[in-house]
Amino acid sequence: MKCPYCDAENDSFVVDTSRGTAEGIRRRRECKVCGRRFSTFERVIRSTPLLIKTNGEREAYDREKLIRGIQISCAKRPIAASGISSLADRIEAHLQNMGRDEVPSRVVGDMVIEGLKNLDPIAYIRYAIVYLGLDNLASVRDMLDTLLGDQNVKAGNGTSESSPIELVIDAAVAAAKESERTTASSSGGSDPEPPTSVPDRGLEPA
Repeated sequence: MKCPYCDAENDSFVVDTSRGTAEGIRRRRECKVCGRRFSTFERVIRSTPLLIKTNGEREAYDREKLIRGIQISCAKRPIAASGISSLADRIEAHLQNMGRDEVPSRVVGDMVIEGLKNLDPIAYIRYAIVYLGLDNLASVRDMLDTLLGDQNVKAGNGTSESSPIELVIDAAVAAAKESERTTASSSGGSDPEPPTSVPDRGLEPA
């Protein structure tokens, strides 16, 4: 164990120990050389299967990559870090319990999208647009309508208050109408610049 402050090796002692997650232990340590304290996290490393990507390539499961992808979808949303870690824990445990050497990467993606659907609807929409390859307004609207229908069934009431999903739908429709007006107004001049594609910003699960 190396001190992150003075680089002294194997010269620290444990001050406090607590359980961080279902499969990890957090230890608070103090360096005997510089006297500063730091935390370490110990987690049992269990075997996880290789992920088979859509192009046939095999890739090792990467927990940090998975968490980064989820965090991008959850950016600026009221989601606790523990919620993201818990989702990653469930996905990892499921892969390990499958007892297989290889699994399709879609197994991970499907679990992420289902977890985000229950965690936060906006994060779910962000992830789904890239993961499901929704490249036009109609397909996005269909997905939003389905999600909104599920939400109304769960709510079990007829309140007229707009939900976050309804607000997203309204914003998407307004943007489409504005785009149509812009295109119509420029029809007599030069052709409008084609829209750029939405970058995959690391949301692919594997």
